[in-house]
Amino acid sequence: MEQEKLKALLESVASGALAPDEALGKLRSLPFEDLGFAKVDHHRSLRQGFPETIFCQGKTPEQIVAIVGRMREHGSNVLATRCNDDAVAAVLAAYPDAVHHEAARAVTIAVSPPEMLEGYVAVVSAGTSDIPVAEEAAVTCESIGSRVERVYDVGVAGIHRLLGRVDTLQKANVLIVCAGMEGALASVTAGLVDRPVVAVPTSIGYGASFGGIAALLGMLNTCAPGVTVVNIDNGYGAGAFAALINRLVNGKSV
Repeated sequence: MEQEKLKALLESVASGALAPDEALGKLRSLPFEDLGFAKVDHHRSLRQGFPETIFCQGKTPEQIVAIVGRMREHGSNVLATRCNDDAVAAVLAAYPDAVHHEAARAVTIAVSPPEMLEGYVAVVSAGTSDIPVAEEAAVTCESIGSRVERVYDVGVAGIHRLLGRVDTLQKANVLIVCAGMEGALASVTAGLVDRPVVAVPTSIGYGASFGGIAALLGMLNTCAPGVTVVNIDNGYGAGAFAALINRLVNGKSV
């Protein structure tokens, strides 16, 4: 059915009955590919500017490899997140061009490397323990076409470390700040810059942090303007959001 619709669109464009821009609009709503266990949205990049991401948690290695294969066949770049060791091993064995980002727990395949935008996204972590979430955000940004400057282990317990990187923070187009404990780093960072800050609470911390809830509430209650908050440990969501902002800053659209 999808091939028939695509053929009809191409014939309409060739005959002049349909303008190329109109055909592109119709392509954005064409059906997905049904693999039985997954429905792969091959046209997401037409709507949003970047392909569907594979969330690997809960999927079998065989399912992940199959989805990766279909995406590669359609010319899509691949970003697979929350990969366990078995998933990583299966993808690397099936596709030697895959790259494992160990700290981010992610795998990428650049079938067609994205055009890298001007400027950068600053990804900031309060502590070394927050790096897995920060790296998930950073790898997501890079896979979509945003350069990243990493500013790690600059939490408020030693605030001079953050102040030593103010120049890097202030030159970023958008910032992602990952912090556990009480989550204060996002507020402090936002008070130093005139750029949007995406705050990511992490599940790092002692007992009273309640698995990231304390940081989440602290970030939601920030007194600093210009801060938006994603869910606990959601580095991917922060990376995608920041990359979309960065694309708009660069005057890019789908």
